[in-house]
Amino acid sequence: MVVRPRQLSLQMELSRYDVIIIGAGAAGLSAAGVLARRNKRVVVFDMGAQPGRKVLASGGGRCNITNLAVKYDRYFSENPDFVRGAISRVSPYDIINWADSHDIALVEKNAGQYFCADGADVVLDALMHDAHGVDFVYNMAVDCVRKDGDDFIVNGCVARSVIVATGGTSFGALGVSDAGHKIARAFGHRIVPVRPALCALAFDGAPTELAGVSLDAIITIEKRSVRDSLLFTHFGIGGPAAYRASLYDLSCGISINLVPDVDVFAELRNAKKIQGRKTVAGVLGQWMPARVAKWIVGADARNIADVRDAELETIARQTSCLQVAGNKIKYHSMAGAEVVRGGVDTNQVSSKTMESRICPGLYFVGEVLDVAGDLGGFNLHWAWASGRVAGENA
Repeated sequence: MVVRPRQLSLQMELSRYDVIIIGAGAAGLSAAGVLARRNKRVVVFDMGAQPGRKVLASGGGRCNITNLAVKYDRYFSENPDFVRGAISRVSPYDIINWADSHDIALVEKNAGQYFCADGADVVLDALMHDAHGVDFVYNMAVDCVRKDGDDFIVNGCVARSVIVATGGTSFGALGVSDAGHKIARAFGHRIVPVRPALCALAFDGAPTELAGVSLDAIITIEKRSVRDSLLFTHFGIGGPAAYRASLYDLSCGISINLVPDVDVFAELRNAKKIQGRKTVAGVLGQWMPARVAKWIVGADARNIADVRDAELETIARQTSCLQVAGNKIKYHSMAGAEVVRGGVDTNQVSSKTMESRICPGLYFVGEVLDVAGDLGGFNLHWAWASGRVAGENA
């Protein structure tokens, strides 16, 4: 039977704790579990009615708990080296071992991506079990953190350390706020401007007639590229390829290869010799959905034998180097984004402890920081790792 921490009465006088945690998400709960093991007196405030709402929603409800490919270059920040300290101290195998210690069965869905066989509920139960003895206050927004000498005062509680684990402002349906950024600003921290990430991309002139079609694609952003499944939408593109591309600065535009591993021009020229009676769309349909092939070719119904090589070269370019200008691209909807780019400037936070370099005793963890991970369990791993590091040091 899972033992859940008691919920603290809201009718309380000023109470002293060792640590106050603001936010009962993945990072905050990870920190709470470590602090409980250290026998620290802890209170957690959360604006929602229950803890771990994003944990429960993650991985489609199956919780993509970690990824064996966790490495600093799978994270995005103005200061990309910042994550090195935490992820070197908390590895994917540490998380897998933690899951095993709680009898959580994991499934390797894709290479290196671990999901919970019995759903995300078991992860939340394990986190709350680790936090046994910690006080929780739900439905309580934190609007103000005051400093009085060496102490912090938050909603009638006083402690020497505060861990801000409020998350970002993505996924609004789960209840989010920019409270963590406001707290950081109040203590002199810079906030890197926030925008949606791990989200769909909208652009002018999107082929609405292809909405619902998916295919394997490579999206190139300057010298970097991502390869994954791409989904055409009524406003642009979605699916894992677009989500991963959204982590980058797209102001220089993107190039989309709709037929990876195929030399389209060479294949079209060859088809002209041996499949001359086929249409160009018919030939392209060997490597891509027919609707996409027809969209590329348009109304041209000529046999491929009657199409000049120069025209085939143009078609091949449209197929393997479909260009979308940066000024046409928009990151689609903060409400639908899985994470945000931006947050508390990590240059002002210790990568070894997660403690503020400006205000001793103040810690920042998880998505409230200017750290966004790639799709596939990287953001949850960052939450576990940064939360644990803060819990060991607060």
